[in-house]
Formats: sequence, C-alpha cells, structure tokens
Amino acid sequence: MSFLSPTMTPRSAVLFLLVVTLIFSAAIAQTPSDPESTLKRAIELQQAGDCAKAIPLYREYLKIHPSSPSVISNLGAALAHEGRYSEAIAEYTRSLAVQPGNPQALANLGLAYYKTGQILRAREDLQAALGLMPGNQQVTFLVADCDIRLGDYKAAVAILEPLQKTLADDQAFDYLLGTALLRDNQMDKGSILIDRILRHGESAEARLLLGTAKLDVHDYLAAREDFEKAVTLNPKLPEAHAYLGLALARVSDVEKATAQFRAELALDPNNFLATFELGVLAAKEQRAAEARKLFERSLILRPGDAAVRYQLAALDLADGQVDKARIALEAIVKESPDFTAAHVNLATVYYRLQRKEDGDRERAIVRKLNAASQAAEPGVNPSGVIKRDVPEK
Repeated sequence: MSFLSPTMTPRSAVLFLLVVTLIFSAAIAQTPSDPESTLKRAIELQQAGDCAKAIPLYREYLKIHPSSPSVISNLGAALAHEGRYSEAIAEYTRSLAVQPGNPQALANLGLAYYKTGQILRAREDLQAALGLMPGNQQVTFLVADCDIRLGDYKAAVAILEPLQKTLADDQAFDYLLGTALLRDNQMDKGSILIDRILRHGESAEARLLLGTAKLDVHDYLAAREDFEKAVTLNPKLPEAHAYLGLALARVSDVEKATAQFRAELALDPNNFLATFELGVLAAKEQRAAEARKLFERSLILRPGDAAVRYQLAALDLADGQVDKARIALEAIVKESPDFTAAHVNLATVYYRLQRKEDGDRERAIVRKLNAASQAAEPGVNPSGVIKRDVPEK
C-alpha cells in the first residue's frame, strides 16, 4: 500500500516524504535507551562524584523498574550527596517498603534524618540498623551522638564504654565517650579520656572537654578560657561556640554570649544548646514572642526536654495562662521530682488558683530540695534554670 496519492505533484510528494522521515526520526529519538545502560551510566556518574547527573538517570531507570530496592537506595544516596535530604528520606523509605529491614537502607535513612536535625527519628532508625549489623563502628558512633544530642548521656556511655578496649587511643572515640561521661557528671572517668587526648598535643577537642569539666563545677571564667582556645584552634568544632556562649552567659556577658550562640547556629542550625540558650536570654529580656519561638524550636530538636517545657510553662504563667502552666508543671514534676524550679513555679500557680494546701506542699518540697542540693542548676546540662526562693503565699 502506497501513502502517496497519484494526484500529488512531484514537489508535494517530496515534501510529504520529508515530513514522514522527520516524524519517524523523532519517534526513534524518543525511544527509551536500554535501561541497563542507563543504570550503568548512573552508577558510573555517582561513583565519579557527579550525583547531579546521576539522579535523572536513576529516575529514568526506575520508571521502567520501579521496585528495585538497590537502585532506589542509590538514588537516595545521590540525593543526600546533593543535600536534598527530604527527597532522600522519601527514597530510602520507598526502598524499605520494597525490602523491609535492609540494614544499609535503615542506616542511610537514619543519617538523612540526622542531617536534617530530626535526631529522635534518626536514633530510632540507626538503632534498628545497629541491631541488624552489630559492631558497625560508624553507626555506633552515630547512635551515641544522637543520645548526646538528646541529652541521654547515660545511654551514650552505655553504648560506648564496652568498646574502650578495641578502640583504645582512638581520638574520635575518646572525644565522644569523654563528652558523654563529662555531661553525665562522671568526672573521674571523663578526665582519663581528656588526658589521653592531650597526649596527642593541644587540640580543640581537648580544650572543649576541659571547659566542660570546669563548667560543671561552676568555674565559668576558667571554662571560658578553654572554650575560647577551642574556638581559636578550630572555629568549626561542633558545639564549641555554643559552650563558649554558655560560659559567657553565666558571667553575664550577654552581648558576647548572643554572638557566640548565633555563630554556632550559623554552623549548625539544629544545635539545641545555642537555640535554647538564646531563648533563655530572650525570656530574661522579656522578649516573650521571640523566646517562645526559640523554645518551641528547642522542643523539636529535643522532644520532651523538661527544661524546655519548664521555660514554656514560665512564659504561660507570665502571660496569665495559669491553668495551662499548671498542667505543664504538674507533668514536669511528676517526671522529674528533683526539678526545684518547676516546684517553685507550681507553688506560685497553686497560690494564684487559691489552692493553698497544694501550694504549701510544693513550698515544703522546694525547701527540702534546696537543703539537699544547695543549687538547682544541673551542671553542664543546659537548662537556664537558676536557684529560686520559695514563693510567698
């Protein structure tokens, strides 16, 4: 059968054949290339560090083979490499839906959550991955770091201490365990690790740990000197600016403290200590709206943290939302019975609500706690809480 009409002029026939040729050429050009060649090229690009070009090729392959867990994970890794963590999380989640319990996918998913500051969720996935590949050093360190960031220092110590023999004199390990020990107030054990780090010479990490130890005994001026040296030696050392800010805040140098907290957040927008302490400073200066925003952000970074919830309850109390403050404070003292400042504010709340008997009970608890501890400030655990007098009836 001929497509050419007998009535066509020679010129029309030539034009018709040209159009047909172009149509078929376009169709050939639009025919998908061999999927395996596409995948091979994507892997080559990713291995060469050109993840930006690998991403569309992985997506092209997955249009044809949408249920390949390894390729989905590769795409997630390429996206993470480019800093596109939300998209990476979606791909790792899809990979695990196809192949549940894959330890590497779980570890990568946890790392992506870690990079976006979702530390609680990161720890959950990383712990699951570690259960499937026990002994993995990188994942172990990440789980411990999550514990430290969440303020669960005992958990970090528990996971790291058994590794001391196998990782003796590993500076990264010594620093991580030393941090957990000092923040858990295990000063003797932490000092041993500081000495081990110092054997390798002056370092920002050693200075940060030394400053932490001094902060714990309220030697704020000496702590400030160590933190300043840490920042000088390594301006990008995680938490160095935040702890320098904390020492400065404790000696009432608010302007410099604020600058250090902001410097920390410029390096790590998800730093809990800097976020929280900026909120404390804002609250003290009666910038309630700014303080609330910072405390709410802090609660995202460290869900359930009693010190943050206390600060929010204090804002509610100052704002006249007495019953809302009561509910929060009652929950806090139930979970943390030694939280003196929370008992102080709860007594105030009860007196405002004309609940004298409950207020008197809280006053008695405050007196008992003050007599036992002489101070409510919990060492290096940042709370912004200072010793308070027992409120009047």
